[in-house]
Amino acid sequence: MDRRRHPRSGARRDRGPGASHALQCPRDVIGNANVVIAGLFSAKRRDHVDLMDELEAEVTKLGGIVAARFVQRRGISGDKKGHSPGGRASMDQPYSGRTLMSTGKVEEMAEACAHARADAVIFYNELTDRQRKCLTAIFGRAVFTLQDLQRTAGHRP
Repeated sequence: MDRRRHPRSGARRDRGPGASHALQCPRDVIGNANVVIAGLFSAKRRDHVDLMDELEAEVTKLGGIVAARFVQRRGISGDKKGHSPGGRASMDQPYSGRTLMSTGKVEEMAEACAHARADAVIFYNELTDRQRKCLTAIFGRAVFTLQDLQRTAGHRP
């Protein structure tokens, strides 16, 4: 388990929920494990199915089994009164700076992780450190990205 020294006492303490996932190699977690894959895509992207297939292929290459797939599309919509451009102005932006996807989608994914007994969640999208930390805490599982998997696949022992 990851630990660090407490600044005042020199004692060691846990880094918090999900901290042990932060330093794990995707290959060590994904091999022969159930995983959930996810991607957030603009409604402008017509190839989101192909991109998710690419992510699934990377998981399979590392020996993982995709238990569930989640796609969230960021479409064009106005507010309820029709006064704002809605999603049009931010179609390529995350729904949340904290979790990338909407709260409802993240809750669905957490349920799927528990049901499938998944060991990891892998996003097509890049994640900020904050998003990765929040999602790891919410899911209680390792969180990786496609780029993490591609780097791992290129560095096999």
